[in-house]
Amino acid sequence: MSTNPSRVDGGELIARTLKAAGVRRIFALHGGHLEAFYRGCREHSLDLVDFRHEASAGHAADGHARATGEVGVCVVTAGPGFTNVVTAVASANLDGVPVVFIVGAPPLREAEFNVLQGGIDQIAMIRPACKWAHRITHGERIPDLLAMAIRQATTGRCGAVLLEVPIDVLHTPVAEADVTRPSGLGIHPRPAPSPGEVAAALAVLAEAKRPVILCGGEARFADCAQALASFAERVGAPVFANPRAAGILPHDHPLFAGESRNLAALQIGGQAGPDVVLMLGAKAGMFVGGRKTAMLPAGARLIQVLAQPEEIGRLRDIDVAIAADCGSALDVLLAAAGERSWPDRQAWIAQVIGVRERAAAKSRELTAEHGIHPYQASLAVAEVAGSRACYVLDGGESSIWAASALRLDGPGQFATAGYLGLLGGGMGQAIGMQMARPDRRVVQIAGDGAIGFHLQEFETMVRHRLPIVTVVLNNRVWGMSLHGQQILFGESYDAISRLSDDTNYARIAEGFGCYGETVTRAEDVAPAMRRALDANRPACLDVRTDPTVVHPVMHGMLRAGAPGEVVIPYYESIPAR
Repeated sequence: MSTNPSRVDGGELIARTLKAAGVRRIFALHGGHLEAFYRGCREHSLDLVDFRHEASAGHAADGHARATGEVGVCVVTAGPGFTNVVTAVASANLDGVPVVFIVGAPPLREAEFNVLQGGIDQIAMIRPACKWAHRITHGERIPDLLAMAIRQATTGRCGAVLLEVPIDVLHTPVAEADVTRPSGLGIHPRPAPSPGEVAAALAVLAEAKRPVILCGGEARFADCAQALASFAERVGAPVFANPRAAGILPHDHPLFAGESRNLAALQIGGQAGPDVVLMLGAKAGMFVGGRKTAMLPAGARLIQVLAQPEEIGRLRDIDVAIAADCGSALDVLLAAAGERSWPDRQAWIAQVIGVRERAAAKSRELTAEHGIHPYQASLAVAEVAGSRACYVLDGGESSIWAASALRLDGPGQFATAGYLGLLGGGMGQAIGMQMARPDRRVVQIAGDGAIGFHLQEFETMVRHRLPIVTVVLNNRVWGMSLHGQQILFGESYDAISRLSDDTNYARIAEGFGCYGETVTRAEDVAPAMRRALDANRPACLDVRTDPTVVHPVMHGMLRAGAPGEVVIPYYESIPAR
């Protein structure tokens, strides 16, 4: 930071702009390129949360944003710091999470000098994986370009953005008189539907016999939970949520129908599916069944509300297309819905809610022979932690089991792998979520494969005194990998899909200073979870689960249909030719 009051360096400009934007916490890992910024954070009382790996810092900014609904910020150094955080950038962007990444870079004046941590075009590498990316070349432009980055991350469809600040740009003082203003920090546009779109949507819903609302990630970041509940109650439509919108209605709301895949259970169980689906902030694709029609029946009429007009109509024609903010759309729809009468849909609601309740009852009966059943372990954990807790799921099959066991009171209590399907993000997401929600306990449920990516962050939890409880569902295999191989090629087949029988993650966590316990019996999970919570410090339970238990979803993803059909693991099979 310059001692000349008429001149100011880039670190000061970044720090003061972030503070003006309402940011109070930055997730980071030290790197020499950023010394001026760290000093700026001290001057402006910004909280720097440091990690052991840049990827975890990025995932923490993601988890913090999911918990608060506000922008997360991650700052890492050049070269390997940047490459280590690419996965976090891609994951946040694909899931529509508002995160600003700021990365260092070698000096502009030494371009093509074969310098330390240089030789790669960081902007060119990251641009396809994020919503917006830019290299700052003049220090006086930092405020307005950082403000633009924040607007890019938080408006329209939210996403990840990245700013590169070369070390000479960051450290060289510039004249205060030449510094730009961080304009537009308070801009939060909420475009609403036109009167014609509102009338068309309500007309379709009024004609429906079996309407449902399917919520996605855009709905979560629109701060519309209360309006959603009121609108669903008014029109009599059950509400489903994909993983990115988990908690948008409380688990005990009479219209909450559970996970989006429960939609498919209606038709699979021989019942009539919905005839109208209001897709609120939900995109076509993986979370709504792709081109298959189990979730969205072929004959169903679709209303889609999204901030991205170019995304509306992907894979399916849409009967009513609304390019708008989900919150604004619900406000207008709710006001207009109050001016008309609606049919009694209690029989349909009971039918839909019954699917969720029967699935939950059936899951409670699951047992295992070679260890604890992962669903039973997750259910015991969730029942002890309660619906006020925040949950982070990290894993393949383990996360699918755990998701069905959770009960949430509201939005911002849940994070898991989304479209990127990453493993290893849970440690960072849990730290970011606990920082954001200090009044609630954060519980991470992870597979033993996923937890191995960033075990070192147990030390970060201890150092920052974060009472996160990590539950490792330890089945000693890469579950989704092994089970997929065995479905495809027979039970005797496996290839690089087994882990050591002797690894004890509770003992590893104890070595970092956490509370730890190993659990081998189902009846001991709940007492162990109570002790972990009561320890009031970072804790890890190593729960020995049955490696032979296979989730039904695996068979659905790896099952051939017609004779001769080519099975493509985890994607749509190729029809026989």
